[in-house]
Parts: sequence; structure tokens; C-alpha cells
Amino acid sequence: MNPHHGVSHYENFPVASWLCPARLRPAVVAIYGFARTADDLADEGEAPPAERLADLAAFRAELHACAQGLPPSPRWAHVFGPLAPVLRQFQLPLPLLTDLLSAFEQDVLTHRYASQAQLLDYCRRSANPVGRLLLHLYGVQDERSLARSDCICTALQLVNFWQDLSVDLPRGRLYLPAELCARHGVDEAALLSQCTSPAAQALIAEAVGWARALMHEGAPLVHAVPGRAGWELRLVVQGGLRIAQRIEDMGYDTLHARPALGPRDGAAMLWRSLLM
Repeated sequence: MNPHHGVSHYENFPVASWLCPARLRPAVVAIYGFARTADDLADEGEAPPAERLADLAAFRAELHACAQGLPPSPRWAHVFGPLAPVLRQFQLPLPLLTDLLSAFEQDVLTHRYASQAQLLDYCRRSANPVGRLLLHLYGVQDERSLARSDCICTALQLVNFWQDLSVDLPRGRLYLPAELCARHGVDEAALLSQCTSPAAQALIAEAVGWARALMHEGAPLVHAVPGRAGWELRLVVQGGLRIAQRIEDMGYDTLHARPALGPRDGAAMLWRSLLM
């Protein structure tokens, strides 16, 4: 799996899950294949940045050709072959797919964020389109539901960032916004050296609190999504909250270790999903 954000950008993506209705499964798998392939172009292997950006530009051109009904080129036929009928059948909003590509292009060059607003803008394009595309498949399109979906997707991405600090920092990726670090008196060099301190733990605690608050803000969406998908979403929300709890349990010291969820967490998530 892509190490980009610890495990994968798309580890929370409900791919062909038993909870996903059979009629939507090909669409979900096609969207996942598109996002995953683009993510790998941005982050896998040893290619220099210029080559990654050229590949993403070619991938973007292929998407637009696909949207116009042109046959896919051989290189990514395995992506755009399945995506083409899904684009037509469900009339997927093209801007959501191009937003994902713009986030992957940003990934190639941007490894620091000055402000929370900048990081939120990145999440708006890298995480939120996934939720909006899934809601589109389920026919949920009201503004309140879309806003709640954005909260959940951004919260998931943020909590994955804070879970993955010990993986991202050695790779020179720092997602803690500079303004937040400055507020806690933690400088970039201390973070890159993975130097734990009470100030660094307070910084991570505030960041986790930010993600948790967004998750709770989005959580009522589970009641708007029909059937089994609503249960899938309950588990996604509880999974994000459980990771936040694991980070808290280790004293907000994710500079050295990455908390992971185990079978006992699964049971707790299932129980809390039922209580929702």
C-alpha cells in the first residue's frame, strides 16, 4: 500500500465492501481505481517531481478525453475503461475528480503548510471529493449533507496525519500548520528531529481536538445516508474517533510511534456504531 499518509490516502475508502450495494460496487471500485492510481503517480517510486507532474498532467488529459466519450489510451485503460460508463451512468461531477488531481499535484511540491486554512484547502481537494462522489452515487445532494460529508472526510484526513507523524516526518512531510506550531512554541527542527516535549504533545493534542470536533460536526450525516451505506459511514466515523482516542491514550506522542487499531477496537467501533 502507498505509504503516502502512513498506510494509504484511501485506507478509509469503502471499496467493494459487503456493506456497499451490489449495483453501486462497480462505480465505487472505478472511482477508487482512479483516485488510487493518481495518488501513486504523485507518490510511488523514485521519479523526480517534474516527471510526476507530467504524468499527472497526462492523467488529467485522459480524464477529460474519457468525459468526452473518447476511448482510453493503453497506459491507463484499466482505470478509464471502467470509469467511462460510471461517468455516463451516474453523471459524476467532473470538478470533484479534477480537484483530486490538483491535490495530488500539490503533494508533489508542497510539504509544509503555513496555516490551518491552507491545510483545510488541501483537504477540501484531497479528501472531501471522495465523500461527495459517494454521496452522489447514493443520490444524497442537499447542502447540509454535503457540508457534513466534508467535515467527516477532512477529519479523517487530519486524524490520519496526526497518526502518521512518525512516518511522514522522516520523509520531510510536515502537515502540522506553522501557525499552530508557533502558538505552542514548537519549531520545525524539533519536529523533524522527532523530539518529544510537553509543548509538542500539547500541539498534537490541539490538532487531534480539531479533527475530533470536525468529526462530531459531520457525524449526523449517518442518519441521512440510506441503508447499509449509513452503517458503513457509522463505522468510518467511529474508526476516525477511535484513532483519535488511541493517540490520546499514548499521551499525544505520535512523533515516535504510529498507533494502530486492533480487534478490540473493532468491537468497540461496532458497539458505538449501534449506539449512533
